[in-house]
Amino acid sequence: MKNKKSLIILMAVLFLAILAGCNSKGKTEDAKINKEPYSDQQSLLGTYVQVRIYDDGKEEVLEKAFARVKELGDKITVNEKGSEIDEINEQAGIKPVKVSDDIYPLLKRAYEYSEDSSGGFDMAIGPITQLWRIGFDDARKPSQEEIDQALKLVDYHKVKLNDEDKTVYLEEKGMQLDLGAIAKGFITDEVVKVLKDNGVTTAIVDLGGNVYVLGHSPRGKDMDWNVGIQDPNKARNTVIGTVQESNKTLVTSGIYERFLEVDGKKYHHLFDPKTGYPFDNDIAGVTVITNKSIDGDGLSTAVFSMGVKKGLEYAEGLKDVDVIFVTKEDQVYVSKDIESVFELGKDSGYTMGDRKDLK
Repeated sequence: MKNKKSLIILMAVLFLAILAGCNSKGKTEDAKINKEPYSDQQSLLGTYVQVRIYDDGKEEVLEKAFARVKELGDKITVNEKGSEIDEINEQAGIKPVKVSDDIYPLLKRAYEYSEDSSGGFDMAIGPITQLWRIGFDDARKPSQEEIDQALKLVDYHKVKLNDEDKTVYLEEKGMQLDLGAIAKGFITDEVVKVLKDNGVTTAIVDLGGNVYVLGHSPRGKDMDWNVGIQDPNKARNTVIGTVQESNKTLVTSGIYERFLEVDGKKYHHLFDPKTGYPFDNDIAGVTVITNKSIDGDGLSTAVFSMGVKKGLEYAEGLKDVDVIFVTKEDQVYVSKDIESVFELGKDSGYTMGDRKDLK
């Protein structure tokens, strides 16, 4: 875009380029929108959380947004004192656990994604993730015997939810929920609710790569945000291309995020519930674009488990869902609805793949 000044917002997994018009006065016709946002960034949920608010006079909403993140994080994070998920895991095979109104909808959605993906996403993957511990200082490659034993406890069908009492029961001792693949999306959506409830119309929420772009870009009325897609094979904040979106969330999963290297082989943190090992397919990274971040979270794991061809077909059968796949062979594939708006960077080193070559 000519004669435009780029305002770059750097984020851990996604890179948002907000193009601000050089003659902009920092407002829209309906409300004053600042060119420079009120912003805060904190280390929470094992990642960093950043909120940027562009509405003039709404700086105090930042505190409310972060309070909500902390409140939910305390209830969801495993190995955290007072965590509701911890209590469920501790009572596995013993008794049902009543959970709060905040957490029960998250568990319901996690179960639905476990069903919809035929177990590609499994909310009961905890015994496997706790074995490998990828992303932690004590990460290791378990023995095959350990993996085989843990796999016997990975089965979302044995997670019993009681809608009337809002209780959760894991049928076998040793079972463990791990909602890490969906929790950040859930919390992102809750933060967006806080912003909207407090009159914020233009903002960016980023929970370690779960990004929501609220409203329209500050560069002009009804103009979309220009969002860069992370290169899964290079340093953070390096992009392969861009899409333009408003009131959407973008969630990226990739093998570049966290991994363990043993004897020259890298093991990433996205686990196959059927094998107990990281998924082994043609995907280096996938970005899912949806209306709700919890859906993007669940779907990013689900389509990753399917590989590019089946993942594309699955996503295109869903409403308001778009995907961008980056393969290990440096090919990029996008769902049909965004083929005309996705722009691949000329110097990205990637090429657009031909669907006819997918197997």
